[in-house]
Amino acid sequence: MKLTEERMYRASLDKDSSFEGIYWMAVKTTGIFCRPTCTARKPKKDNVEFFLTTEEAIEKGYRACKVCKPLEKLNETPKYIQELLAELAQNASLKIKDSDLSKRNIEPVTLRRWFLKNHGMTFQAFQREFRMNVAFKKIKNGESIIETALDSGYESLSGFNESFKNILGTSPKNSKIRMIIDLKRIETPLGTMYACAIDEGICLLEFTDRKNVEKQFISLSKALNAEIVQGDNKHFPKLEQELKEYFEGKRKTFDIPLYIIGTEFQRKVWQLLQEIPMGEIRTYKQQSELLGNLKAIRAVGTANGINKIAILIPCHRVVGSNGDLIGYAGGIWRKQKLLELEKAILF
Repeated sequence: MKLTEERMYRASLDKDSSFEGIYWMAVKTTGIFCRPTCTARKPKKDNVEFFLTTEEAIEKGYRACKVCKPLEKLNETPKYIQELLAELAQNASLKIKDSDLSKRNIEPVTLRRWFLKNHGMTFQAFQREFRMNVAFKKIKNGESIIETALDSGYESLSGFNESFKNILGTSPKNSKIRMIIDLKRIETPLGTMYACAIDEGICLLEFTDRKNVEKQFISLSKALNAEIVQGDNKHFPKLEQELKEYFEGKRKTFDIPLYIIGTEFQRKVWQLLQEIPMGEIRTYKQQSELLGNLKAIRAVGTANGINKIAILIPCHRVVGSNGDLIGYAGGIWRKQKLLELEKAILF
């Protein structure tokens, strides 16, 4: 990608998210620097300069914009919310009320807006869903429905049954023949990701701002005939640890179990992706040749595009025939950053 000042300025005017992480624009008259997607009023071109890192902007004397917060990881979960989620993970029966939030100097309205924006539900609804996830697993493991209801903080069995069915789509009595897909937000240096898992392994890992991520959820839920529910999973700690090591440059391969859903052809494409060593790249044509079908270039590209498990199934290691970084649903800038992290040499 050839960057010119004209192109970067136009991207900022258009709030083009595909340039996130590629450059930062600083405003000479205000002394601040912003993301390309900043919603603040855009200055005249003569009053700006561009930087490829935030460190360069800071060294030049600029300070971070309070609107777009360029020093924060993209879509990062605020620290105080991470702490709330950690508390819930430790004690699923915990019910944090608005009055409890106020005592912690947390504005309930602000928290409500954040959860509605990032989870599509209020914080109170999130807590109920989290509790039902834990309750589901307890019943599945043989605990009695009455004991589970009491452990979940419910005083009546009818209230527990109703809440359980509304969230999980089945009654506690029938839950032993059902399954759920656990969902969690995971923080990474390139932005927050959604992780989904079942007992067999990770079945989805996507950046939260990926286009059509909701369609990925719908497709996954339909394929497994299961509800996607906020909650912990035995594979999440290992996933977070392996991703941390990867971004720190300490891990070249992943050991975390995967549960891959797709057609026979798609599985072959994704298996080939996992065979590309870190630091190397392939073209779509080369992938097609390895499949034994030179006419499958378009189909290979399509399979890459609907890969539900980013990074672990490294579709970012496939490029255009001339080395162009094309076709990455998480954003071309992330594809570039991942290949830079892996020290891949483009041709």
